[in-house]
Amino acid sequence: QVQLVESGGGLVQVGGSLRLSCAASGRSFTNYGMSWFRQTPGKERELVAAISRSGGSTRYADSVKGRFTISRDNIKNTMYLQMSSLKPEDTAVYYCASREVYSSTIYTRPGMYDYWGQGTQVTVSS
Repeated sequence: QVQLVESGGGLVQVGGSLRLSCAASGRSFTNYGMSWFRQTPGKERELVAAISRSGGSTRYADSVKGRFTISRDNIKNTMYLQMSSLKPEDTAVYYCASREVYSSTIYTRPGMYDYWGQGTQVTVSS
């Protein structure tokens, strides 16, 4: 079993920055591919960014490329999402997710993930 706890959300002005963290506990962190998803009311959960278990491969949604950076610290068992140049459309609940992997494969669909955090609200005000 893996437990995931997000932190770092909050209210920020347009153009500002936030860093989200996802602390993992349980089984070996390095065996898990990790991702950030986000969701707004009435919409499906969408991939923001994903990272392979080593951190060597990443993938981003087109809407956040060049503004967000995903990373992980396999010593601290923590994943991060550095968000810059925030826009009102980035407002959402952000979730971290993980699944056990056996390669550097990155998964992009919510249904492919087994473990989820409780979510953290990010609100970008104009």
